[in-house]
Amino acid sequence: MAREPAILGGAPAFARPLHVGRPNVPDEERVLALVREAFGRRWLTSFGPLVKQFERDLARQAGVKHCIATCNASVALQVLIRASGLRGEVVLPSFTFVATAHTLLWEGVTPVFCDIDEATGNLDPEHARRLITPRTTAIVGVHLWGHPAPTEALAALAAEHDLTLLYDSAHAIGSSRLGRPVGSFGDAEVYSFHATKFVNSFEGGAVVTDDDGLAERVRSMHNYGRGEGEHVVSVGTNAKMNEIAAAMGLTSLAHMPDLIETNRVRYERYAAGLAGAPGLRLRAPAPENRVNHSYVVLEVDEAAAGLGRDAVVAALRAENVLARTHFHPGCHRTAPYADAQATHAPLPLPHTEALSERVVVLPTGTGIEPTDVDDVCAVLRDLVRRASAIRAALR
Repeated sequence: MAREPAILGGAPAFARPLHVGRPNVPDEERVLALVREAFGRRWLTSFGPLVKQFERDLARQAGVKHCIATCNASVALQVLIRASGLRGEVVLPSFTFVATAHTLLWEGVTPVFCDIDEATGNLDPEHARRLITPRTTAIVGVHLWGHPAPTEALAALAAEHDLTLLYDSAHAIGSSRLGRPVGSFGDAEVYSFHATKFVNSFEGGAVVTDDDGLAERVRSMHNYGRGEGEHVVSVGTNAKMNEIAAAMGLTSLAHMPDLIETNRVRYERYAAGLAGAPGLRLRAPAPENRVNHSYVVLEVDEAAAGLGRDAVVAALRAENVLARTHFHPGCHRTAPYADAQATHAPLPLPHTEALSERVVVLPTGTGIEPTDVDDVCAVLRDLVRRASAIRAALR
């Protein structure tokens, strides 16, 4: 690029910040119309018609019988863990958002951190096998960055050891594996509809499952433990989604195909713009998976690029490209888990630690234009070109 980089004193390449996780609002007028309907009914929470429709649409999308919408995904996981009767130890990847582990620990279950397959970033079934003990009651998989986990291998492992199999599917609505939609795997899955997710309900989550009994327990527990006739039948909490959140969720879900196409176009633009750039590799979906492209993930090979991941992030941020690291340094090296290694072993987790040092999440979605992608790619290519020139001058 014929300009001085901002990190060296030049003006930023972008006048406005390009954010990771900028909320998509595909039809503001539709959201407001549904909110006005809710106001007109004076029915704002406690299983209103918008929440019920959102649940039906989500169950249909996932190809399952049951959906229970919640106020957020973390509480959905907590309720699901309790409704599933988990105890003792649960195997899960360390390379995930810390909420996956926190919800287990909050419910009195010991998270046992598993390493990943570096090629996919998802839980390694063979390492998971080595972590199973008589205290293990479940496996929690994560569909990382919308890329489905190895569902067949995990299902076989869970069946072999008579374990519950759950999925944190916060990233993965709209993705599928071998033609089967995420949401229909394991005993149950949990979606997130936080504002940073490409399909969002401002804040929200959902449990999706084909298990009638499990669905009944989740539905009761997320409403103070109430059963038929509003009689309390168990311990519960208040995890209900409200009508205003459902208005956004319904609108966002209806536009999911368009949002996925927006993400795909930007992903392919990044792939073309970075092709051949030394030390920069865009992570791609496996051929058997269809993904929502809601995360554009770049790996930085320091030896080939001439600079490390953190230097790339700093340089991008100086240009107003608010790229982010992801899940660094891994849950097992994060408080409180790093201070309690005796209960979360074996450590280290070399593949988790290596990948967490290499990845950068780039802006995508409706908050940026395709031409913005081209300019981000130009910044990145210029960055590695300059690093290569400096390295050559120092030889």
